[in-house]
Amino acid sequence: MTTGRFIVFEGGEGTGKSTQAALLAEHLDALLTREPGGTELGASLRGLLLGAAGDGPIADRAEALLMAADRAQHAAELLRPTLAAGRDVVCDRYIPSTVAYQGAGRGLDAGDLTRISEWAVDGLEPDVVVLLVVPEEVAWERTGGARDRIEAAGRGFHRRVAASFREQAAADPDRWVLVDGTGGVDEVGSRVRDALRRRWSDR
Repeated sequence: MTTGRFIVFEGGEGTGKSTQAALLAEHLDALLTREPGGTELGASLRGLLLGAAGDGPIADRAEALLMAADRAQHAAELLRPTLAAGRDVVCDRYIPSTVAYQGAGRGLDAGDLTRISEWAVDGLEPDVVVLLVVPEEVAWERTGGARDRIEAAGRGFHRRVAASFREQAAADPDRWVLVDGTGGVDEVGSRVRDALRRRWSDR
């Protein structure tokens, strides 16, 4: 049975992944979705998880479990049915973000987080993960400072997140592609499409 391709965009704040995910989805006529927030339940969880920079704290383990709950609903309600119908899916964030943000960022065990997330999605894995990489100062300029709880976590936190993404990519080169996220939107979009064409032609 033919299934759609599952493409995930990852990267820290200000890397341009949401913009590039939307561009690629349009190019492929794919379903564009995101985590957290890809379903009605997910939208409610996203409001709790991100909030505003000055909102009250959420315990690190609670944050991780809310992310997993969002992901479980997302996989069951949207991702699996769409892929099974033969349509490509482009997703803005997936399990690697939990490993990076709640693992490296918050200091929770990456192995525990991976097991929880994989259980939540019943083993659904992306075909390819596109990691957009930009220098720290470029990312900071693009975000314009902290707007939500995650962005307000501090530069040390975001450095750990960026390092985790690079480590995850290095550990699974058959699934990950790294793309330079600097430059104009169209320029980066061309790099993304070229990287994916090369990956798919290799296969």
